[in-house]
Amino acid sequence: MNLNELAKEIHRNAVDHGWWEEKRTFGDIISLCHSELSEALEEYRKGFKPDVIYFCCNQNPAINVPCVFKENELSYCPYAEVKQGDCEYRDRKPEGIPIELADCIIRILDYCAYTGIDIDKAIQIKHEYNKTRPYRHGGKAI
Repeated sequence: MNLNELAKEIHRNAVDHGWWEEKRTFGDIISLCHSELSEALEEYRKGFKPDVIYFCCNQNPAINVPCVFKENELSYCPYAEVKQGDCEYRDRKPEGIPIELADCIIRILDYCAYTGIDIDKAIQIKHEYNKTRPYRHGGKAI
């Protein structure tokens, strides 16, 4: 599946879930993307590593402690007696830096499908151009 196909699937899901019942402006879309990136920054500022996390397994839902996963494997659960793989995270909403970055990409792809932007082609064009640019072009520090 290329990005354009993924964008169409993402947009269909957004439509099916009522997110396009009212027309959105370009500014709305950019603001929503920015909010997802801000959420990723907040996850980083909380000290979370770039892992997918789930707030807490069903062993004791009153405790808001993250269970941490790396590559779909449980690497930490706040309950020592819970064996790896036994944590009941499956019905929980995924959180963390990767998820917030994914949310931003999903919003971008949703908009691309809505407007008919060929994002595959745009990325290829921009990537090829970037390869021709000089080292640290523009002289900026970051």
